[in-house]
Amino acid sequence: MNTKLNSKLAFFIAIVMAITTACKKDPYDGVVSNEKSIEAFTLGTGFIQIGPAVVDRIARTVNVKVLMEQNTDLSKVSPLVQASYKAKTSPASGEPVNFTASDNTLKYTVTSESGESKEWTVTVEPFEETITGTYNITAQVVYGGTGPEWGGGGVVNMTDKPWLWPSDGSGPQAEMDNTLVFELTGATDNGDTFGKFVNNAGPDGKYANFLYTAAPQTDVNSLYRTLPKGEGVWTRSYANGTVTFKFADGSTKVATFRTGAYTYTDDYSATGNKKDIYRKTVAAGLNSLEFTLNGNDDWGVIYSDLDKFVKKPRRYWIDIKKQ
Repeated sequence: MNTKLNSKLAFFIAIVMAITTACKKDPYDGVVSNEKSIEAFTLGTGFIQIGPAVVDRIARTVNVKVLMEQNTDLSKVSPLVQASYKAKTSPASGEPVNFTASDNTLKYTVTSESGESKEWTVTVEPFEETITGTYNITAQVVYGGTGPEWGGGGVVNMTDKPWLWPSDGSGPQAEMDNTLVFELTGATDNGDTFGKFVNNAGPDGKYANFLYTAAPQTDVNSLYRTLPKGEGVWTRSYANGTVTFKFADGSTKVATFRTGAYTYTDDYSATGNKKDIYRKTVAAGLNSLEFTLNGNDDWGVIYSDLDKFVKKPRRYWIDIKKQ
């Protein structure tokens, strides 16, 4: 008896739900849209777009950055255009267009469901990744020291003090004949570029062993091994001005990519006891990979090389020059 009752109840509920659903109305039924905007724009298959298109609804403009490769042809583009609800575009989404015919700019007409039209300007901006190429290392420089306001800081080229490193030349000097290669392989949806990184060991076949050999002997590879040995992956964030290096074990190091002429300044002239100003300059025509290091103050060894290189390093630059 309970089974029959449950069956009848289930049937009744199903009927009520069907009636209720049938009575629901489309909230947009009978509403004619006047919207005539471009909401999103992509260049379609075969193009590497750098980030999403920038859409300005007030100015009715769309700006798209595209990576220019050897085979990039802006005369044969089939863009995918997302317009407002029930609006249509001319040219239509997916229709082949030629951006080169009018200085990489095209006019799109967007017509709303109500029949009103507005003209939009779409501009394709060619983008070239500047980091690609082969580089020589020209310097490895450290800014460090406890109490820079008391004169405890210093900006030092690592190879200027060879007695602090292994006597067989396997310290920072071993890295100076290396070449660094950046190859581009793609870009992310948010506009970051990425690719293959190769740190070639150079004629001596060696990579630096960052072993501080003065007393007390200390392995500082965790501080200064900022570039992968051999192959790795680089990712460049234009928004943050950084390059991230990914090692074979999945770990990463992040550098700020500096373009010369550039000067880093830590100024204590107004507040410090010694009135010191610490500077690191990157000359015009050079680049530098600037790494932020986080050592610990040690007032017991202030003014020493141990303090600057081991205890409280603050910045580390690898200066590079493109071949």
